[in-house]
Amino acid sequence: MTTRGRITAILGPTNTGKTHHAITRMLGHRTGVIGLPLRLLAREVYDRIVAARGPSVVALVTGEERIVPDRVQYWVATTEAMPDIAADFVAIDEIQLCADPQRGHVFTDRLLHMRGTLETLFLGSDTMRPAIAALVPDARFERRERFSELSWAGSKKLSRMPARSAIVGFSVDDVYAMAELIRRQKGGCAVVMGALSPRTRNAQVEMYQNGEVDYLVATDAIGMGLNLDIRHVAFSATHKFDGKRVRPLFPHEMGQIAGRAGRHTESGTFGVTGEAEPLDEGLIDALENHRFAPISRLMWRNAALEFGTMDRLVESLETAPAHDILVRGREADDVSALKILREMPEIRDRVRGGKDVRLLWDVCRVPDFRGISAMEHATLLARIFGFLQEGHIPADWLARAIERIDRTGGDIDAISKRLAYIRTWTYVAQRTGWVADEKHWRGETRAVEDRLSDALHAALTQRFVDRRTSVLLRRLKQKESLVAEVNDKGEVTVEGEFAGRLEGFRFRPDQTGSADEARMLSRASYDALKPEFHLRADRFYNAPDTEMDYTKQGGLMWGNQAVGKLVKGSDPLHPGVEVFVDEEAGSEIADKVRRRAQHFIDRKIAALFEPLLALQRDEALTGLARGFAFRLVEALGILPRDGIANEVKELDQESRGALRKHGVRFGQFTIFLPALLKPAPTRLRLVLWSLHEGLSEFPESPPPGLVTIPHLPVVPDQVYALSGYRPAGDRAIRIDMLERLADLLRAQDTRGGFEANPDMLSITGMTLEQFAALMQGLGYAADRGERVKVKTSEPVAVIPAAEGEASDAPLTEEESVLAAETRARWEAEQAEKREPEADVAADAADAAEPEAPAAAPETEVFYTFKWAPKSRGNRRPQGERPQGERPQGERRGPRRDNAPRDGQPRDAAGQGDRPRGDAPQGERRDRQGKPGGKFQGGKKPGGKPASSHGPKTFSSRPEKKADPDSPFAILAQLKDKS
Repeated sequence: MTTRGRITAILGPTNTGKTHHAITRMLGHRTGVIGLPLRLLAREVYDRIVAARGPSVVALVTGEERIVPDRVQYWVATTEAMPDIAADFVAIDEIQLCADPQRGHVFTDRLLHMRGTLETLFLGSDTMRPAIAALVPDARFERRERFSELSWAGSKKLSRMPARSAIVGFSVDDVYAMAELIRRQKGGCAVVMGALSPRTRNAQVEMYQNGEVDYLVATDAIGMGLNLDIRHVAFSATHKFDGKRVRPLFPHEMGQIAGRAGRHTESGTFGVTGEAEPLDEGLIDALENHRFAPISRLMWRNAALEFGTMDRLVESLETAPAHDILVRGREADDVSALKILREMPEIRDRVRGGKDVRLLWDVCRVPDFRGISAMEHATLLARIFGFLQEGHIPADWLARAIERIDRTGGDIDAISKRLAYIRTWTYVAQRTGWVADEKHWRGETRAVEDRLSDALHAALTQRFVDRRTSVLLRRLKQKESLVAEVNDKGEVTVEGEFAGRLEGFRFRPDQTGSADEARMLSRASYDALKPEFHLRADRFYNAPDTEMDYTKQGGLMWGNQAVGKLVKGSDPLHPGVEVFVDEEAGSEIADKVRRRAQHFIDRKIAALFEPLLALQRDEALTGLARGFAFRLVEALGILPRDGIANEVKELDQESRGALRKHGVRFGQFTIFLPALLKPAPTRLRLVLWSLHEGLSEFPESPPPGLVTIPHLPVVPDQVYALSGYRPAGDRAIRIDMLERLADLLRAQDTRGGFEANPDMLSITGMTLEQFAALMQGLGYAADRGERVKVKTSEPVAVIPAAEGEASDAPLTEEESVLAAETRARWEAEQAEKREPEADVAADAADAAEPEAPAAAPETEVFYTFKWAPKSRGNRRPQGERPQGERPQGERRGPRRDNAPRDGQPRDAAGQGDRPRGDAPQGERRDRQGKPGGKFQGGKKPGGKPASSHGPKTFSSRPEKKADPDSPFAILAQLKDKS
């Protein structure tokens, strides 16, 4: 042990600025070397000296990095990589690591042998005083006191951890678990572990130092000289695995970690969290006052190695120390690798002298960054040794090894493994003479390590940092006003971070995080959204009705945003409104939105149900007319006639006229207001009725323009009536079209039977078979028959359009389309039927034998319809009188007041004809439903002659002149000829 120059040991607790003092002392000399315990800390010191003196005179030497300029004056290195050169100044930081079981022998060797020509400094804990005094008798001691106080803060949950805290764990799994919990509850944290590359650790530390996150989750690596702004240190455990066993933390180790709390003159605290038990009073006092038992044993390994043979090298490494305070440390990884390689036959055959032994020992000192098994690591070292004996590691082999690693995808564990692998090749590339092109491979391996380090930092940040929440919380903590923005898609950003969506007047926080995080985000966002709620409420209040609408289930929409829903009111035409407004928006916003929504629905009802509301308000209606108007308003404008037969029968012509002035139509099947059958009133009517009935799911209105829709047994008939349809068999027909059909049916002989004409099919838009099913649903019997089809030489004309019908409502555009489709289907059917006929005619013309049999005549299907209602008293079809009733014109006495005046049914006993509705507007019908006033004699359609009791004759031919081109007219002409 040689001594040169002045030797000083600067000892004391952490947070005393010893490293800064060493840098200042070194820069006071012409040359200097400083050894640091971590590659990360070495890089930090290197940057500080470069900033003071420039990069041309500062070198950085670590196991995986080597920056050596030509005119180097100051060397910054890890303790293991300190160059053995003559320098004016030498400093060794964290000298108490001489007691570390794994690395202690390296620090002890530097303590015993590294000296500066002018000055040597040992920096570390005061527990090293006795050991240094024993091994370096001429050393002077300087004690540095802590600038601030360190105090015990007890046990705290992670959720209540104060800001600027470091939570310390001793395994990767524990660190990741705590970091995940901190992210959910506090917005995120930085992660610092010894296994991270310096670049990754620097990025994580910078994120913490810049205030992007307020929490740091780390291993005991933070106790090694990292200068961080930490106010509280929390131990999640008091035991650690040291590579061989799980053991309790030594008090001086806990003091080293806890001492990171506080910065310069700012005091700090320490405590425990998680499952860690509270510390005992004696340990707390020792940590607060930095009083620990002195270190009495230093790890040592012989530095005077013999390289004659592998056995002699192992023996020299296992030499016992000569001093009582020195002990042999745990067998290091390089010695274990040497012993494994020594037993390999291929290695024994290749090692022939001291030069090979020295090379083998250099190879064995390659660290096992990968952390794989000792045998796998030794196998890799054997391969490298074989290459080096032949000259250099082959470039193509090294390139393939690096290429397999150079991938930045994957999760944190995958990237961490690749980063550990590349550190092996970074170390190899730094060894002089191991690769042919050292500069190239040093740059290549460094570039791959940097890419993987950046990817690992990004993965750690993505997993353990919620930048959005951390930014919001930091701004709230600083009591600054937050700026919220809402784009046209409703996306809310607060201070540029996505926070959720504003749907109408309800804020929906982003749910990608935990429930705690969502609550935290909502609290921050609502503070920023208050001005936006007011602006949005003003825009909604001033918005035109065209921007609002209601859904089929009673929801209220503003554009594509739900702002409320309709609720049951005092009556169907006066529903209430429930708005969707967050409580945080305030009652003022909710009231304004409610008033505007109520105005909208009130105006919508007033516009769509104007005839019905006018009927309700008409004070001129009195007596039975007023009562009937009340029934019609209560039914929202549609009343099936069979349910109110008595009320209709009691109405006199004056009452009916008063109701007709409001647009009420007395149809044969339904009493209704035609204006309320349009799609918009129908849609609203179903919503209002469903609200008043308290339905959980509202029926939807049929698509507009359909004359018939399927009749589903599960749907109540009342829903069909409110939709403007009447069920008839397996279909339901629109009530206004049904009344037009009824007008056509009145002209037919319902007792003797009649066939459907093209006008009937056109109105319903049905085929003949579908029409037959509809008529059966309306109470008619449909007798199916077949007959010989009349052949025509001219093309059959299409079915006439229905626009010529005598009706009070012309065909709509949709009805015209349906009529055209019906005519097209009819033409297609006729064409298909004519094709076989044409084929038969062609075959007959080509036949040579005159005795060839003629083709069978073609037949067609027809239906005969007769009035055949279900048994309900003595109801009878149109045209039939009860026995003994006098023909019209032979009345026995004055007409009774309650006799039907427009064909309505009589009382429940069945005394009267089947229902007949109003005549078309502007016409008047007689008792049989025929236009033209009183009957003047002759045959009544469908009944007896007025003054004859002879045989009855029936005719199904319509009274109006038939189209001469229609197939029915042609068929009639053929019958006349025959």
